[in-house]
Amino acid sequence: MTQAASAGSAPDETRTGILFALGAYGLWGILPGYFKLVDTVAPEVVVAQRIVWSVLFVGAFLMVMRRTREVGEIARDPRLVGLLCVSAGLIAVNWLVFVWAVEHEKVLDVSLGYFINPLVSILVGLVVLREKLSLLQGVAVGLAAAGVALQAVLLGGLPWVSLYLAFSFAGYGYIRKITPVRATPGLWMETVLLLPIAGGYLLLQVASGADILRLGTPSVFLALAGLGIVTALPLILFSAAARRLPMVLIGLMQYIAPSLHFVTAVFIWNEPLHPATLTTFGFIWCALAVFSFDSWKRWKANVRHTAKSA
Repeated sequence: MTQAASAGSAPDETRTGILFALGAYGLWGILPGYFKLVDTVAPEVVVAQRIVWSVLFVGAFLMVMRRTREVGEIARDPRLVGLLCVSAGLIAVNWLVFVWAVEHEKVLDVSLGYFINPLVSILVGLVVLREKLSLLQGVAVGLAAAGVALQAVLLGGLPWVSLYLAFSFAGYGYIRKITPVRATPGLWMETVLLLPIAGGYLLLQVASGADILRLGTPSVFLALAGLGIVTALPLILFSAAARRLPMVLIGLMQYIAPSLHFVTAVFIWNEPLHPATLTTFGFIWCALAVFSFDSWKRWKANVRHTAKSA
């Protein structure tokens, strides 16, 4: 009876995990559309308010879920606080570039950045962790580098927005990987660490007479107030998905977000898709196909090895 119940619960857990992952990546995918609602506000003001509202919303969530003890444990460990200071700086840069790109109609660059990100993470592992590249991983990285180099030659410059986003998020991912804290309390600590800078900047704006809350425009004010929710909710859903799904499936589903960025940029906001840019995307997509195949092959090998060992 117990074995039957356990066997029946596994598919249910997988289905639930897929729904959580779709929710997380779907919300991240439509995030540029949300920032379009506040594109009359300067990017640095948007990011500063995102930090403040995230502190409030995530803090309230942790209190409701009775998880404040986790925050206390983090705060008492200087090493964890130091690592989270670094990750906080990286994610702040990532947020600022992201919002700037959306407000300057460069969502295609955002899409390219998050398509490149998994391949940059391979480079982080190679350089920082001294990991060895498999043959297929090397092919994937080579294709991505060729695509970026081709765009630099054809358009006369590197896709800096894409590279900033990819490298800042890969660096953030690495720091969080070596920081043994859970996602939501970690996010709250990061935003708390950024709060003095964000709060000080907003106070200076208020002192200079700036209407940072846009109270005269209710739709913009509500969108700004909702920044805490749109920051935390996808992360909460992702954490729930990660506990239920194998990492290879999570890895394949991560392309949902940049795919949505690409579709909305081209077909909703009518951003120009130059042949050189499309060629770069083609190289990146080929690289990701190779990378995904390699990840799937490794996962299958691990499954077979585990089955033999059982």
